[in-house]
Amino acid sequence: MTFDLMPATRRDAMTSAGLWRDETLLDPFRRHVAAGPRKPAVIASRAEAGDTVRISYGELDALSDRLAIGLMRRGVGEGDVVAFQLPNWWQFPVLHLACLKVGAVSNPLMVIFRERELTFMLGLAETKVLVVPDRFRNVDHGAIARAVQAQLPSLAYVFVVDGEGEEAFDRLLAADITEAERATLAARRLSPDAVIELLYTSGTTGEPKGVSHTSNTMLANLVPFAERLRLGPDDVVHMPSPMAHQLGFMYGLVLPAMLGATAVLQDIFVAEEMARQITQEGATFTMGATPFLNDLADHCIRTGTRTPTLRVFVSAGAPIPRPLVAKAQDALGAAVISAWGMSENGAVTTTRLEDPQEKVTATDGCPLPGMEVRVVDVSGQPLAVGEDGMLQVRGCSNFVGYLKRPGLAQVDRDGWFDTGDIARMDADGYIRIAGRSKDIIIRGGENIPVVEVENLLFKHPAVSAVAIVGYPDSRLGERACAFVIPRAGMSFSFEDMVEYLKAQKMAMQYIPERLQVVDALPQTPSGKIQKFRLREMARDGN
Repeated sequence: MTFDLMPATRRDAMTSAGLWRDETLLDPFRRHVAAGPRKPAVIASRAEAGDTVRISYGELDALSDRLAIGLMRRGVGEGDVVAFQLPNWWQFPVLHLACLKVGAVSNPLMVIFRERELTFMLGLAETKVLVVPDRFRNVDHGAIARAVQAQLPSLAYVFVVDGEGEEAFDRLLAADITEAERATLAARRLSPDAVIELLYTSGTTGEPKGVSHTSNTMLANLVPFAERLRLGPDDVVHMPSPMAHQLGFMYGLVLPAMLGATAVLQDIFVAEEMARQITQEGATFTMGATPFLNDLADHCIRTGTRTPTLRVFVSAGAPIPRPLVAKAQDALGAAVISAWGMSENGAVTTTRLEDPQEKVTATDGCPLPGMEVRVVDVSGQPLAVGEDGMLQVRGCSNFVGYLKRPGLAQVDRDGWFDTGDIARMDADGYIRIAGRSKDIIIRGGENIPVVEVENLLFKHPAVSAVAIVGYPDSRLGERACAFVIPRAGMSFSFEDMVEYLKAQKMAMQYIPERLQVVDALPQTPSGKIQKFRLREMARDGN
């Protein structure tokens, strides 16, 4: 695989600055195995099966060795793509470590994908091996995988967790390993600039692209992230977000293995179960989009539950509504950290543990060391403090390109990546995301401050969740439609919305012209609202 965002000049700049350490995850992982082979590495519960598997660092190393040799026996080597469409089960981290050991590319896939999406994604990547569950949430993933395999000559193997016969995942765990095989595996050393992860964008825009990362780009994000949040080997990392999403993959799988910490994996998000796992396992850190934070806080408030060991909750994946921060801090007794990032670069900005409340509630943080952000106008010129414009990013954790789509990444000659987000920057260099560029509503030539209107509506006592999108209008170009989920047992009408926003002294032209009360908002599994689907619904009047 060759990519267009990996020129020699970038490597020279990153290594000379000490931002790329030229290690793979296996380097710190093996140090942790040697130092504490019995230390818990992964605690993974399966909600439907009702079981919990506990794996030590020594066991994780041995399992990934067996899996790596099983892959080698089937001809998998450097640059081959191994896809796994799995929930947050123990097999997930074992697969990634095994791929690193043989030099293969890990391609995590969301469990929501079906035959159409899988055929495209696996075909584009020329995937050699696919691992799926037998069944998960009443879906026969094994049958779907076999149907896809019949259409893709390059897909040589399908293995099924809880499957039977030749396709059973356990058959991929090599037995009777020879000394020659062990020697071959031990001699392999993957370049830190080799692509180790292929991750399709989660679909907030409707067009999946294969984001590609190396060990250098990924670890260059996680080292300063851990340092800023004071995370180390004594932490217990709880991950409710799918590891097939970048948030779950980087911060639920790679981060704890890099630190020598313990990962607690939740496969189906239920707030009550999340609270139980945090309390029972002594989790100190967790991370997820705003629905995870909101639901956990609501559960703790409703039941009087406390999470005494939880020290930090990083809310990322979508702008955090300001009223939610104070509620969550009171309910959880933990620091709430706002963050912003993308699959293409991981977390780029976060607030700091020592930041005042107004930074956490009013911004999405400042850049991590090694990353730069700027806000520019349509001609690429930097804007003044407080002005909304296009957010651009460059630095050590930017990805190395989109699979087989050279030139698609919007990166200029100076290395600035166009994120597609609209943001503003304050005098201290903290940014606030105002929305996606496609989310901007221009009504009669006037830009509607979508996030501000959403934040105001979120404060209404009858509103549980809200998202605002534009829909076409022949006279004004666009009008605004608010989609609202009311709180249980409460109602919310168009008249309620208008009266409330007027009482908040909002300009009349900013008040949405339509309201649609819904039971749910379309989301990716990581919690991002799919506004492109809401725009379709608003356009079609659904």
